[in-house]
Amino acid sequence: MAVPVTVPERPARRVSPWHFVRLKLRVLGNNFRGQTWRVALFVLGLLFGLWFAAVGFFLLAAPGLAGESRYALMIAAFGGGVLTLGWLLLPLVFFGVDETLDPARFALLPLSRRTLVTGLLAAALVSVPALATAITAAGLVVTAGALGGWAAALAGALGVVLGLLVCLAGARAITSAFATMLRSRRVRDLAAVLLAVLAALLGPLQLLVLAAVRQTDWDRLDGVARVVGWTPFGAPWTAGVDVAEGRAGAAVVKLLIAVATLGVLLLWWSRSLESAMVGTASSGPARTPRGVAGGAVAQLFPRAVGWTRRDRFGALVARECRYWWRDARRRANLITVAVVGVFVPLMVNLGGPAFLSEGGAAFEQATADSSPALVSLTMIFVGALASVTLANQFGFDGSSYAANLVAGVPGRVELRARMAAFSIYVVPMLVVIAVALAVVLGRPEWLGVMGGALFAAYGCGLAINAFVSVLGAYSLPESSNPFAMNSGAGFTKGLLTLVSMVGSAVVAVPFVVAAALLGDVWLWLALPVGLAYGGGAALLGAYMAGDTLDHRQPELLAAVTPRR
Repeated sequence: MAVPVTVPERPARRVSPWHFVRLKLRVLGNNFRGQTWRVALFVLGLLFGLWFAAVGFFLLAAPGLAGESRYALMIAAFGGGVLTLGWLLLPLVFFGVDETLDPARFALLPLSRRTLVTGLLAAALVSVPALATAITAAGLVVTAGALGGWAAALAGALGVVLGLLVCLAGARAITSAFATMLRSRRVRDLAAVLLAVLAALLGPLQLLVLAAVRQTDWDRLDGVARVVGWTPFGAPWTAGVDVAEGRAGAAVVKLLIAVATLGVLLLWWSRSLESAMVGTASSGPARTPRGVAGGAVAQLFPRAVGWTRRDRFGALVARECRYWWRDARRRANLITVAVVGVFVPLMVNLGGPAFLSEGGAAFEQATADSSPALVSLTMIFVGALASVTLANQFGFDGSSYAANLVAGVPGRVELRARMAAFSIYVVPMLVVIAVALAVVLGRPEWLGVMGGALFAAYGCGLAINAFVSVLGAYSLPESSNPFAMNSGAGFTKGLLTLVSMVGSAVVAVPFVVAAALLGDVWLWLALPVGLAYGGGAALLGAYMAGDTLDHRQPELLAAVTPRR
């Protein structure tokens, strides 16, 4: 009797988005196991998210609860537009995107592009930001239902679902695209320009809205809202209000606009996602340096750090300088400092909405109302923001920090070297910001006040972030995406950023008081005092935090090592 050698294989099970959701939940459970502090931070982030979601829900539901249909479209368009714009830009500037499921780990699996994109999109829905956005946007459904009945509520609910999917797909597509661009050294300048434009869009839109509110020209503001409602930023969110106001045809077209936008974003994401899974983009053939004197050791030191000693400190500075220039994750943070550091002082000192609404008259009034104390306050914010990137400086290293631990690098030397390397890139930015603001305000005599406040806050920020980076370090995902964050780490990053900036600002506040009390005398004393104050604070912070680092190097290595 013949016995079959092989048996027919059972057909492979189809991979559905639900498998990705289950995988993400399992990975989250494994990450939280035995990590009480991670669980506490996740719960705290969930509570904050729900609180903001509840506030947003009542704001968007206010027209329906009050029975006022006049402002329904305006609130839906602007509220939905701000939500969408926040999802697109905030991951690039502050929080990053949750990549608990790293796309690169699926590269060797026989998964189609459609399966991978839809699965990762479904997994992205299982997050605190997505839940908070859904609760917030539910206020639009309440407004539509109260004003137009169940048909309007149904259209509003469909628009909210499409709007949420557009937000998620847009955030993933943009961060994946910029991740690919920032990995390539040939196009990093273009990426910097595009990122600056995207980050700056949020400010002008906010100023435009505030300018319209300031003028109380509700007809003009309503016209702007109707225009926004026909763009991908507001189309899905205003569909329910359109049905309530008897424009069912317009609602259908807006839903189609949302569907088309979602399709384009998913296609864009799938293209950039595929390139990210393949590996790091090539930056071209390596060039052999010519005419470098000093042998192999000298070639390891970039020109910018040629002044350093050829010892342990100099080697660490040279290494960190190369990392800040070549690592896409670190380079993205430098771009953020440059963009926000330029935009915020100009917005505050030029009068914000009034400058847009009144033009030259507002500019003259703003320059007249400016004072050394106000300028010092904005410079303190910029200086604190510039140093906040170092709040998790060891997280950039990950498991490679073990090399420093094995080599026995003293903590004080380590922190001083990291501060010096980071300052090589940041200090020129701060100088440019101070000079540019002095020129725009027409107050060159205030340059010393600006520089003093900048460097005082920056030095205090370096000191405080030295402690924060040692005591509050957390791991970053092993991903080629520089904006990737583990689930829950976004809230951790925001919390550390808040602690660092508040601490730096508090320590540097005496400069604002001195600028307000000393008057013209402070114009001459601010720069030297600020340099001495900031430099002394940085050195003292490196000395004290370095001692703490020496005692908890193994714990720090465990904290920054990604868990598989």
